Amino acid sequence: MSIRFEEQGTPRTQILATLAEFQAGDADWRGGKVPLYVFSGPSDVGEIGKEAFNLFFSENALGARRAFPSLLRMEQEVVGMGLDLFHAPPGAAGNMTSGGTESIVMAVKACRDWSRAQRNDTSFRGNLVLPETAHPAFDKAAALMDLEIRRIPARADYRADVPAMAAAIDAATIMLVGSAPCFPFGVIDPLAELSDLAIARGVWLHSDACVGGWMAPFAAEIGRAIPQFDLGLPGVRSLSADLHKFGFCPKPASVIFYRDAVLQSFQEMKFDVWPSGPFGTQTLVGTRAGGAVAASWAVLRYLGRTGYREIAHQVLTMRDAFIAGLTAIPGMHLRGTPELAIIAFGCDDIDMGQVATLMSERGWVPGMVRRPVSLHLMLSLHHETSRETYIRDLADCIAAIRGQTQVTRTEASYA
Repeated sequence: MSIRFEEQGTPRTQILATLAEFQAGDADWRGGKVPLYVFSGPSDVGEIGKEAFNLFFSENALGARRAFPSLLRMEQEVVGMGLDLFHAPPGAAGNMTSGGTESIVMAVKACRDWSRAQRNDTSFRGNLVLPETAHPAFDKAAALMDLEIRRIPARADYRADVPAMAAAIDAATIMLVGSAPCFPFGVIDPLAELSDLAIARGVWLHSDACVGGWMAPFAAEIGRAIPQFDLGLPGVRSLSADLHKFGFCPKPASVIFYRDAVLQSFQEMKFDVWPSGPFGTQTLVGTRAGGAVAASWAVLRYLGRTGYREIAHQVLTMRDAFIAGLTAIPGMHLRGTPELAIIAFGCDDIDMGQVATLMSERGWVPGMVRRPVSLHLMLSLHHETSRETYIRDLADCIAAIRGQTQVTRTEASYA
C-alpha cells in the first residue's frame, strides 16, 4: 500500500467525516452481526467507562509509582477486588496488563524463572502440558521463551483430559493449564482435578479465566452451576482474567494474579544496562494506558457485585434462549455443555463451512470451530436484538444446504 504523508494537516470536520465513512464499511457489531471481539454491557456502563478513560487519557501507568499515585491506587484496588472475587489466600498479588495474551505471557515467564530458581539452573527450558482447547497465547509465550508445548486431546465433552495430561508430565514439565472456559467450546476444564494433579506432581497450575473470569463468580452467585476454577483451589498458582471481556471495561485491560507475592516477583523485568540507570517493569510493556486503569476501576466500582449479577443473569438468560432456538433446528447439536456465554454448535449431516458461507452472504460474520466443524458465538448483550433473526437465517441456510443448493465455500475465520 502506497500513501503520501501530506504536508498540510486535514481539517477536523473532514477527519471525523472520513472516520465515519470508514466505520460505515465495518461489520455491524451493534446489530449483533459479529460473534466476538466486542463485549457490551448496559449503555450506562459503557458511558462511565469512556468518561473515566478520557479523564486519564494522557496519563501513563508506567509512571504510576513516581508521578501518578492516583493510577497506582486504582490499579491496586482493581487487583484487590479481583483477589477478593477469586478467593485468593492472604499474601496473594497481581498486576494489570494490556490483555489476556500479556497476562498469559507474564504467568509463563514467572513460572519459567521460578522453575529455574528451584533447579538452580538459569538456562533450564521446560515444557507446558495443556489441553488442545487452551488458547494459542501459551504457544506465543513458549515461542518467545523457547519452551516446549504439549497439547493433549480433550475428552469427548471437550474438557481437559486429566489422566492424559498426567501421563504427559515428565521431569521437565513446569506448567499445567486449564481454561475457565476454553474459547472453542465454552466449557470449564476440571480445574479441581488439575489442582490435585499439580500438587501431587509439584507443578505450577495456571487457570486461564481470561474469557470467563469476570462473569463466572457472578453466575455462581445467581445459582448457575460453575465448577471451581480460581485461587481457592490450592494448586492454582496463577490466574488470568480479562477486564475488557466480561468485566465490560474499555480495552486494553486484563489482570494476572498470583498465589503469593514471591511467585509474582518472578514476572518482573529488571535491567541496569544503559546510561539512565536501573529500568524495571512488573509487566512486559512499558507505557500503559492510564485510561484503561481508571476505566476499569470506575466500572468495577460502578457495578459492584449486584450490577455484575444482574448482567450475568441477562447474558445467561439470553444464552439459554439462543440454545433453545438453535437446538430446535433439526439435526443441530451443541458441542459440549457450556457454563457461560460461549457456545459452539453444528449439524453432523452437512458441511457447516457451507452454512457459514451462506450466513456471511446475509451479512453475518461467522465465527467457527474447525474440529469438529461448527459455528461459534461469544454472546454479549448486543446480541439479543438479533437473536431471532440469526436463528431464522441459520435455519434457512441449513435448509438450503440440505436442499442441495450449490454453495462455493469460502474460508471463514477461526479466530
